[in-house]
Amino acid sequence: MDRRSLLRATLAATALSPLAAPALRAQGFDHPLRLIVPNAPGGTSDILARLLGPELTKAVGQSVVVENRTGAAGNIGADFVAKSAPDGHTLLLMDVSTLAINPALFPRMPFDVQKDLAPVSMIIYAPYLAATKNALPAKNAAELAGYAKSRGLNIANAGVGSLTHLTSVEVGSALGGEITHVPYRGGAPALLAVASGEADMIINGATATQSYVTGGQMRGIAVSGPKRLAALPDVPTFREVGWPMSDAGTWQGLMVQGNTPRPLVQRLEVALREAVAQPAIAAKLAELGGEPRTEGPEAFRAWLASSTTEFGGVVGKHNIKPE
Repeated sequence: MDRRSLLRATLAATALSPLAAPALRAQGFDHPLRLIVPNAPGGTSDILARLLGPELTKAVGQSVVVENRTGAAGNIGADFVAKSAPDGHTLLLMDVSTLAINPALFPRMPFDVQKDLAPVSMIIYAPYLAATKNALPAKNAAELAGYAKSRGLNIANAGVGSLTHLTSVEVGSALGGEITHVPYRGGAPALLAVASGEADMIINGATATQSYVTGGQMRGIAVSGPKRLAALPDVPTFREVGWPMSDAGTWQGLMVQGNTPRPLVQRLEVALREAVAQPAIAAKLAELGGEPRTEGPEAFRAWLASSTTEFGGVVGKHNIKPE
């Protein structure tokens, strides 16, 4: 069973009935909540946190304050939540694929992802888009493989150990030829490198990359996820072209300290589910290129376990080390 099927299979078991919601709302929060984002302001996680914060405030009856605690590939912010009081008042919102990668990337993690953090729910999934500079003669995946084998290829990424890097390594291995992976300090400078012709190719979040392709600054080659992008209907999926890492992408999720009582986790899940269902929020998520993924804690936990195994295998297979 693939990850997407696993998530759907567990949805029915974790979805909360309408009758349960009032009882869960009775579980109190008695002081403001801190919503920790382990990334710099302006990124997808930060945008989501500030979008959802007011709705969560309404749902729990306490203000929700967003704090950016950056560094160590997300470990600083995540560790702060892992070591917080288990009372549901300190939340973590991030691209949780990082949490699935870091245990393999950093042998001495300051916390145990599986034990010290408790999943509340995924929020959205947004696919990756593979794109090349316009000057590259390859116009599709087959031609790209031929070019890589004959000329070599350099692929920009958002940093060593990021999921964009791991995905690029696996795709590059499938393409064959001499592949050079070029790390940048984030997705934005990596995108600019390809748009300017400095780098040949990038595999990056569709949210940020799509406009470069629709605007004619890059050429779209393939998109991860289960379907093609509405804005780029002629760009096939990774599965269609036979590429690995077909479910790679941005997986944004909400977590709390690992020993947080289940009723508080459930209340936060209800609050998050209701927030994501708001028309204005749903429209903004779609604008960000994301599909709602509010399947609940058990589905999230299953995804994290399987992804930790998968991504850890990629790190070990290619001997990837943090810089």
